[in-house]
Amino acid sequence: MLQAHAATLPDEVRTGVGRDWVIGGSGEARWLGFSLYRAALWSAPGGYRADAPFALALRYSRDFAGERLVDSSISEIARLGASATQLLGWRVGLEQAFPDVKAGEVIVGLYLPGEGAAFYHQGRLTARLADEDFARLFFAIWLDRRTRLPHLREALLSGATG
Repeated sequence: MLQAHAATLPDEVRTGVGRDWVIGGSGEARWLGFSLYRAALWSAPGGYRADAPFALALRYSRDFAGERLVDSSISEIARLGASATQLLGWRVGLEQAFPDVKAGEVIVGLYLPGEGAAFYHQGRLTARLADEDFARLFFAIWLDRRTRLPHLREALLSGATG
């Protein structure tokens, strides 16, 4: 079931972090009964750890404008504690990271502790944001206890070890 709708990691990601990464958990984000995307959390075989590299792959169920993805991300990051100054700087990076997506397309976010984050659309690197605060707050959208999607968080962390 975990891999039924899960995205595969781009070769570029696997080359950088290891080919042995596995899906620790996956789930679906829904709004008003409509599927938005399937998410899969990838990590080293020992399982997800907040202080180790991991990847979050989102396979979209419908078309979305990149601007909408950016606006939603900025809104959630603000809710989780980012300052207005931080948000202004991060918006530019997110605009590079998130193109328009079609149903079935995949965006992968790669968390690199102490470095920041990298983003891939359909296997192609779209942005690298060298900001640890950004990376922590961005992935908190799904993995923090304060997420708006607690059921998805639980599904993603179902195989976590720490």
